[in-house]
Amino acid sequence: MAKTNIVDWKTITNFVIDAFVGYGIPREDAEICADVLLESDKRGIESHGVNRFKPVYLDRIRDGIQNPVTNFEIIKETPTTAVVDGHHGMGQVIGHKAMTMAIEKAKEYGMGMVVVRNSCHYGIAGYYTSMAAKAGCIGMTGTNARPTVAPTFGVEGMFGTNPLTLGVPTDEAFDFNFDAASSTYQNGKLEYYARIGKDAPKGALVNLDGEAYEGTSADALKAMARGEAALCTLGGPGEEGCGYKGYGFALFVELLSAVLQDGSYGKALTGKDKDGNKAHYCLGHFFIAIDTDHFLGEDVCRKKAGDILREVRGARKAPDAERIYTAGEKEYEIRLARHAGVPINESVQKEMIEVRDTLGLTQYKFPWEE
Repeated sequence: MAKTNIVDWKTITNFVIDAFVGYGIPREDAEICADVLLESDKRGIESHGVNRFKPVYLDRIRDGIQNPVTNFEIIKETPTTAVVDGHHGMGQVIGHKAMTMAIEKAKEYGMGMVVVRNSCHYGIAGYYTSMAAKAGCIGMTGTNARPTVAPTFGVEGMFGTNPLTLGVPTDEAFDFNFDAASSTYQNGKLEYYARIGKDAPKGALVNLDGEAYEGTSADALKAMARGEAALCTLGGPGEEGCGYKGYGFALFVELLSAVLQDGSYGKALTGKDKDGNKAHYCLGHFFIAIDTDHFLGEDVCRKKAGDILREVRGARKAPDAERIYTAGEKEYEIRLARHAGVPINESVQKEMIEVRDTLGLTQYKFPWEE
């Protein structure tokens, strides 16, 4: 397993912002990108935090397939809806603006929905449902992604890991926030496992024979890139484990990420053109906000939601279980535990040094260099 070092939150935040600015992102936008990125690490979701800082964002800007300056163009708008073209800008900036717009519409009219086309990876989906819940709204979001997941009875990647993410405000220290892919595992988790030398989890993928893929996470990623393996939907392959349920959720997210905004889908999201060259990802997202004050009020909603969650957590436990959790609780506790900073593995350490030296950010010296 790779060694890690802790970098305090102030240092890592300032470094990420300065690096984004160094790659041409306006500072105000860079601050949003850094906030979304590091919120993932604060919640313990290493697959979407600094682990992806260079390869998913900086390298794509360098390669010309993601624009550092975001053109957030409203194609069509009504009092409760909007269609946005992100023009291949920063997904976090697009997501933040789109959910802000959905919340503003909900506050005025009760509900708001914004759909996006031509975007890029927008970070953890749960960031945007947290925005809604903090504002007293029920929030929903989803995004399509690279086609690495096979449909039930299929062995070919036809759609992405497509999260369907939900947030509900509560009266507790943490809101209900369910953020999960519709696949058993996601690309980012395998990428993280590859960095720390962990094998691909059993049942995460199928090979072209329809059998469970076995091997290292690094080899699994290569097999997926060659089209020789694909991720499974929630429930696993076939119908015996109810994988068709994950398949249905995935297709629903694919539909809402493409049909309302006339966006790209499926094999058009590979990040490659017809000749195999790197190209824009053209992702689609959707954002929904429902204002609780347009029903019986935010206070009523928060208390009732809290009562439900507390009752569920108070259920009879399995003999070997210490406690029952509700969505958002573990992330809240990890956030409290990580007050000292973010753990950085050796692979990411090298990338951070490379970025620092390339940009001449000499004011930064990291713990592993001392």
